[in-house]
Amino acid sequence: MSWVKHRDKLHEAALSSIKSISKIKTITSKNGIPQRPPSFNQAILTSTPRSTKDLPSWRGEADFQAFWYLFHKTKPDVDLSMPARIVFNELEMSRVEILGSSYYKGSQTNITEYLKTINIDDKKSPHYLALCSNLWLKDACGIHLSTSLKKLLKEFNEEYAVNNALDNVKNYLISSLNDQDKFQKASLDFLRKIKLLKSIKDNNIEEEEAIESPGSTDDIEDETESSNNNELGDGEASLDDLNMDYENIEQTSEMTDGTAVDEEIDMLAYPNNDYVLSNKNYSIFTKEYDEIIEARDLTTPDEAIRLRTQLDNLIKPYQATIGRLANKLQRLLLAQQNTSWNYNLEEGMLDTARLHRVIAKPGYPLSFKQETENNFKDTIVSLLIDNSGSMRGRSISLAAICTDIIGSTLERCQIKTEVLGFTTKNWKGGDSKQKWIKQGSQMNPGRLNDIRHIIYKSADNSWRRSRKHFGAMLREGLLKENIDGEALIWSHERLITRNEDRRILIVISDGAPVDDSTLSANNEEYLDNHLKKVIYEIENDSPIELQAIGIGHDVTKYYENAITINRAEELGEVLLDQLTKLFKN
Repeated sequence: MSWVKHRDKLHEAALSSIKSISKIKTITSKNGIPQRPPSFNQAILTSTPRSTKDLPSWRGEADFQAFWYLFHKTKPDVDLSMPARIVFNELEMSRVEILGSSYYKGSQTNITEYLKTINIDDKKSPHYLALCSNLWLKDACGIHLSTSLKKLLKEFNEEYAVNNALDNVKNYLISSLNDQDKFQKASLDFLRKIKLLKSIKDNNIEEEEAIESPGSTDDIEDETESSNNNELGDGEASLDDLNMDYENIEQTSEMTDGTAVDEEIDMLAYPNNDYVLSNKNYSIFTKEYDEIIEARDLTTPDEAIRLRTQLDNLIKPYQATIGRLANKLQRLLLAQQNTSWNYNLEEGMLDTARLHRVIAKPGYPLSFKQETENNFKDTIVSLLIDNSGSMRGRSISLAAICTDIIGSTLERCQIKTEVLGFTTKNWKGGDSKQKWIKQGSQMNPGRLNDIRHIIYKSADNSWRRSRKHFGAMLREGLLKENIDGEALIWSHERLITRNEDRRILIVISDGAPVDDSTLSANNEEYLDNHLKKVIYEIENDSPIELQAIGIGHDVTKYYENAITINRAEELGEVLLDQLTKLFKN
C-alpha cells in the first residue's frame, strides 16, 4: 500500500485551492470534521491521510467546501423543522457540488469518494433521506456514482417511488441550478412531495405560494449563468490539477489507521445516539473555533519520537513493579474471560486427575467434572485525560504513565481501549472571546473559549501504532484551560454509539474545571455546576460506567467512584486494586 509523505504540504495545497476556487483570500482553516454545510469563512479538513487510497475522499472534503464558498450566497433563513432543514441544506450542497464538478472535472470523483465516507445505517434518520436526496439529484444530472452509492440510491428510489412522483420537481431543480433563489423554491416543493414540509413553522410562507413544478423543461426559460460562473478563469486549477509532489509516495506493508476520522464523521456530521446528555442551563457562545484533532497532528514526527522517549524515561524507574502488577491484572481478566470447571460432580466428564482415589481406595466413587462458561461481557474502556495547565509537570507525567499502564494492560486482555484528551486552543478565550467583544460583549454569553478535544487512540486502532503519540501529552504549550463538562459529553457520545455490552469511562483529572474567560463573563460556578450536572446524569441515567482518578487532588467532590494518586510509587498498586474491583463487578 502507498503512503503519503510531506502531508503538511498537501494540507497547504488544499487550502490554497479552496481560496483560489472560491475567490475568497480570507478563508482560514483548521483540523477537524468538515461540517455540512461548511462553517462561515473557515475550511475544516480532517488530517491529511497517510494512505494514498484515502486521498480522493480527503480532497473531496476540500472540493465541496470550495464550491460552497463559490456558489452559495447567504439568504434569509426559511424556518423549517429539523428533518426538513437537514434535507434542504443537503440539496443546496448537492447543487454547489454539481456546479463545481461541471467546471472542475477532476473534483467529481473526489466528491463521490467523500460521500462514501458518510455511513448512515438508520434509514429512518433524516440524514439518510438527506444524503439520498443529494445522490438522487446528482444522478439526475448525470454525475457518475460509485457502486455502493448507486445501491443506496436504488433503495431510496424504491422506497419513495421518486422516478415517478418527483419527475416534475426534478426537472425544475435541474433547470434552477444556476439560480439559488429558484432552486430554494424548488427544494421546498421537493420537501412537500416527500411529506417533510407539513411541519413548517414560518408563518410568512403561505401554502398558496407552493411551487407548481412545470411539466417539462420546455416550459422553463433558460437561465443565464450567474456572475460567479462568468468570473471563472481558464487559469484556475482544481484540486485534481494541482501539481502535488506524488513522487515522494512510497510503498509500505503497514495499513493505515483511519478509524478515528471515520468515527468522527459518523458521530458529528450525522449523529445517531440513543442517549444524549442535556445541556439545559448551559450555553456556548460559539462552536466556530472548536477543534477535534488527532494526537499525531499535534507534533512533527521527530518531536513525537522525542516526547515518547521522554515518557518512556519517566516510566522506566517503576517498570518492574508496574509489570508485575499489570501481569496480575491480566491474569485476573483473562481468567474471567475463559471457561472454568466444576469438580466432584456425580455426572459429566470423567475427572482423570482424581482417578488415583479409586486405585488407592477401591470402591471410592468416580469423580466427574463439567465445563462452565463465564459471563464476561464484551467491554470497552475510554480514558479521558485532563490536558489543562494545572496538570503541568508531575501531574501530567502521572496521567501519561497511568494511561500507558491501563491501556497496554487492557489491550493485552483483548479489551478495546480508547484514549482521549481535552484542553483549549488558547488562553483566556482565543477567537471566541474576540468575536464576543466585537459583537458587544453581551451578558452571560456561556462558554467563551475555543475547546480542543484530542484523540490519542481510537477504540479500533491498534495500541502499537497509537502509543507512540502519547508523548504529545508532555508537549510544551499544549496544556491550557479545561472545560470538563463538555469533554465528558464528547467522550460519552463516542462511547454510547459503541456495540460492546459493557462501556466504561475513566476520567484522569486534577480537580475543577477552569476557564478564565468563561468564568469572568458568567457566574463563577458556571462550569462547576455544569460538570456536576453532566456527572449526575451519567452516573444515574446512562448505561456508561463512570470512574475517576484524581491526580494529586481528591475528586470525590464531583465523582461518586473515585480514587486519588499522589505519588508515582503508589501508582501501580492503586491502579491494580481499583481496576480489579471494577472488573469483578
